[in-house]
Amino acid sequence: MMRRKSFGAVMIAAIAFASFAIPVLASDQELATGERLAAVLRAGRSVISNHQSLINDESIAEKNLPGQRVVDEALELYAQREGKSLEPENLSDLDKQLFEAQIAAMREIVDENQDLIDAEGIGFKGFIPAIFARLVNERFAEKVGNLAQTKVTAPVDIVRNRKATPDEWERNVLESKFQTSAWERGKPYFDEVEKNGKPAFRMLIPEYYSASCLTCHGQPKGEVDVTGYPKEGGAEGDLAGAISITLFR
Repeated sequence: MMRRKSFGAVMIAAIAFASFAIPVLASDQELATGERLAAVLRAGRSVISNHQSLINDESIAEKNLPGQRVVDEALELYAQREGKSLEPENLSDLDKQLFEAQIAAMREIVDENQDLIDAEGIGFKGFIPAIFARLVNERFAEKVGNLAQTKVTAPVDIVRNRKATPDEWERNVLESKFQTSAWERGKPYFDEVEKNGKPAFRMLIPEYYSASCLTCHGQPKGEVDVTGYPKEGGAEGDLAGAISITLFR
């Protein structure tokens, strides 16, 4: 009897340990949702980047860059990059809600900044991709923050805005995964952890400096760029930050 009892106790302990040690795997749906939210945000940010010369043209008062135009161009760019258009009718009810909230956030942020965008006699407006993305993410959280959150963050030594400072989970992933030579370039990291006291699927997608980023983030390190921040001294291909996605379960 003692031997049977010991064996049973060992089996129970082993099962309990296995249950604790093996996290719940993300569903294909969660991965697809996270990747789509990041891709749409990137597309919107790229549209703002592509229109910087127009936005900062002090000789033009009417830029003809309303929120709907930015949204339309972002979805077109998304389709080019992904090889397929984004059809809301093919999304689940939850994904459609998140998509509509993200698109509405983009449209609203651009429309609310029309006076700045159209300001005549002012060159650099400060309405840059990073600011646009942060404002969109904040508006997205206002709309559906109990369901999902998006954020652009970066390693603590190069993050510029305190609102973008990585939380403990993001910092750990950046430092122990993305900043190591062993990590596969571009590979996202995901896990199931608690956030704000709620179980959540969390995903971090690395981003790297492109040539266009180096105007503000390149050499010489420490030189003040057009936005008023010291340059990070980065090089093309260096880790620039990450898009953080949270889907509450």
